[in-house]
Amino acid sequence: MRNTAGRATKPQANTLWPHVTRKEGRVVKIDSGTTAWMLAATALVLLMTPGLAFFYGGMTRAKSVLNMMMMSFGAIVTVTVAWVLFGHSLAFTDNPSSAINNVVGGFDALGLQSLVGTATENDGTGMPSLVFSAFQLTFAIITVALISGAIADRAKFGAWILFSILWATIVYFPVAHWVWGTGWLNTMGIEDFAGGTVVHINAGAAGLALCFVLGKRHGWRKEPMRPHNLPFVLLGAGLLWFGWFGFNAGSELAVDGTTGLAFMNTQIATAVAAGAWLVVEKMRDGHATSLGVASGAVAGLVAITPACGFVDPWAAIVIGLLAGVICAYAVGLKYRLGFDDSLDVVGVHLVGGVIGAVSLGFLAAYPFLDQQSEGLFYGGGVGQLGLQVLGPVAVGGYSFVVTWVLGKIIDRTMGFRISTEEEMTGIDVTTHAETGYDLGTVYASGVTSPNGGAAAPAAKKVDA
Repeated sequence: MRNTAGRATKPQANTLWPHVTRKEGRVVKIDSGTTAWMLAATALVLLMTPGLAFFYGGMTRAKSVLNMMMMSFGAIVTVTVAWVLFGHSLAFTDNPSSAINNVVGGFDALGLQSLVGTATENDGTGMPSLVFSAFQLTFAIITVALISGAIADRAKFGAWILFSILWATIVYFPVAHWVWGTGWLNTMGIEDFAGGTVVHINAGAAGLALCFVLGKRHGWRKEPMRPHNLPFVLLGAGLLWFGWFGFNAGSELAVDGTTGLAFMNTQIATAVAAGAWLVVEKMRDGHATSLGVASGAVAGLVAITPACGFVDPWAAIVIGLLAGVICAYAVGLKYRLGFDDSLDVVGVHLVGGVIGAVSLGFLAAYPFLDQQSEGLFYGGGVGQLGLQVLGPVAVGGYSFVVTWVLGKIIDRTMGFRISTEEEMTGIDVTTHAETGYDLGTVYASGVTSPNGGAAAPAAKKVDA
């Protein structure tokens, strides 16, 4: 994503499309074309969170589908409020005189009041500042929602709501400032076009930490816990794929050649990764599955995210291929290492994000900003590769440690995990008093079955 602080302060010709000149560091009038595109991109990224709800919901058991989807919708509610009150300010305002500006932003945009009626200075795009803020808000929402897949079936909904607010405040907003604001990683020159580090590594590391805090589901590795609704999974993957064009191409914050490059690279890497995952499945298991093609597509989307505007189309093929193959094997790490990552957040998002981020150290093609950023294959030195390794290590380590601490505090105070009885009965019924499917399998004690059968022997009975 283009640095909102404007790393360059002088007019600079775009070296990839020489006819495009970006004017830095000044307010310009509203550009209606850019603004219209960014409004559309914002809506596309917001759509990704309901898409994620379908993707995750279909991968759970039937008795947990509503809770899984509610966790995504809950993130929309909590993160939106936090973003308006203080999130944008902490992530994207500057406090140059403060010693902590490298870590977190200032308080100049609390409540977003200072953004009303202003235009961005970033690269002279001229969109309203509130449009930029809304676009960034959708990134914060889906990052929090991604974490929920690691702890499906077993987290208290109230604890999740509290966690989502605290995690966004202590982890996401500062990390966004580090990489996309004027924080220390940005100052050093890290590249992350659309969120491989800020979103996917961040969420993947957090998901891993919560796996350790909450522990394994009852019956894990002993009972089948297969996806209950694969059409939901495919629908969710399709919505994610569709929305991701706003996620990646919108991160140029303009309508230009880089926007088109990011758009095309997104499609290329996603298709290649989906195909690569299917090949791995066929060779390893003898079957190419619908879950495999959906998971492979998401892995490709994740891996190309940090690189989409910085690499050539041939490199997008390489990144997609690596993501499809490596992530297909990485999802099995949970069985070898003994952590219950319910919906493969670690194997897809953490691993896929690392693949994409590190790939820029080799494949970054052009000095888009005011410094050289080519990868090794384009004549660059090892410095950029070092930065692309440092970013995932720093963000992943910070996210893991802080998430583990937050999770432990919540668990020791209000409790983070539901009881064994609630888990066995089904979290949809016990937490939300609802079921995803009215199939006559949930009865109150003493009530006759709709098809004339005997009353349920227990107070409630739920088929997985």
